[in-house]
Amino acid sequence: MNLKQLLVLSIALCCFCIASKAAKVDTLAIRSQRMDKVIKTVVILPKGYSESTKYPVLYLLHGYSGNYSNWVKNSNVAALADQYGYMVVCPDGGFGSWYWDITNDRNYQYETFVSKELIDYIDGHYATVQDRRGRAITGLSMGGHGALSLAIKHQELYGAAGSTAGGVDFRPFPLNWEIKDRIGNYADSTQAWDDRVVINMIPKLVNNQLRLIIDCGKEDFFYPVNVALHDKLMYHNINHTFVTSEGGHNWTYWSRSIIYQMAFFNDFFSQPEKK
Repeated sequence: MNLKQLLVLSIALCCFCIASKAAKVDTLAIRSQRMDKVIKTVVILPKGYSESTKYPVLYLLHGYSGNYSNWVKNSNVAALADQYGYMVVCPDGGFGSWYWDITNDRNYQYETFVSKELIDYIDGHYATVQDRRGRAITGLSMGGHGALSLAIKHQELYGAAGSTAGGVDFRPFPLNWEIKDRIGNYADSTQAWDDRVVINMIPKLVNNQLRLIIDCGKEDFFYPVNVALHDKLMYHNINHTFVTSEGGHNWTYWSRSIIYQMAFFNDFFSQPEKK
């Protein structure tokens, strides 16, 4: 065997070894009975996944105009799942759904899908830790709002939650992102807007009941509302991690933020159960 052949074989063996140890990434078609449609969802299983082990799960939500594949295509989330050894699930949240259930609109029942139908499916088909100690949720932009609002409203399901560049108060943007198409114009439906923004949900929190991480880039248009959320959490004495650094509303920032977000959730999943 000459040097060139040996080099090719070595590269092939190296690739095989890496592939054999890499996370398994599947795209599933999960049916929502509530919406009567199929929702595509990425499921990332860490290397060495075994039915004999119970795995924590991070539910990871995409942003406005995004889809289920964004996190896998634009970040190293699969490698991080390998590093930490927990599952990651990325559902499709529709176009501008804000992960809400909209009354009298069967096409927009994404709170029920994510926090009921999807969890039931994942727990029924995979070896998961089936309580809030093994379940966390985070997301970017619209998904950051969705993750925090779902976690606050369903604290019996999630033990930790996060947001990166989240639209945690969208009232300064009354004409953007189809919000008025979901819940009405701000001027005509002020209460509906006030009730749905994350920043107004803070009184529903009890300190240390829900582990929280919030981050946003300083050049992001959502930076002021994230600082306001941080300040309100401080005012209500709710412990949380708040991270800010240089960056805008883009994948350069989000792909960086998911690194420390997933480390944060690994720390949460690794904490011993309180007796």
